[in-house]
Amino acid sequence: MLGYAMLGTNDHTRAKAFYDAVLGLLGGSVMAGYSSATRTFYTSGPGTPMLAIGQPNDGKPASVGNGAMMALPAKTRAAIDACHAKALAMGGSDEGAPGVRGPNPDGFYAAYFRDPDGNKLCVFRVGPA
Repeated sequence: MLGYAMLGTNDHTRAKAFYDAVLGLLGGSVMAGYSSATRTFYTSGPGTPMLAIGQPNDGKPASVGNGAMMALPAKTRAAIDACHAKALAMGGSDEGAPGVRGPNPDGFYAAYFRDPDGNKLCVFRVGPA
């Protein structure tokens, strides 16, 4: 159902460095032929949804959507822990440390953070470690 989602940035160079590092831990990489000085698309493989970062087309500053969040799946809880740590090391801010959410210890495991532009992200896995 989801083809791609776009997050705005006011500093594409900084945002690209952040997402290269964080998404690389989830198996994501820059989609060949889909990166410019103002926009970059990431994918984890053919036929999978993409995440894009870019400066707004209207030339106005990018701003954070109130209530908006992107959730990125991870294959392991260790990958979630690593992504959260990398996001903070790359200038992101903590919005919720890695851990189980809810009563089931083998259920929803997630971490929340904001990128340097303030966009909120979640990295999650449903299932046991």
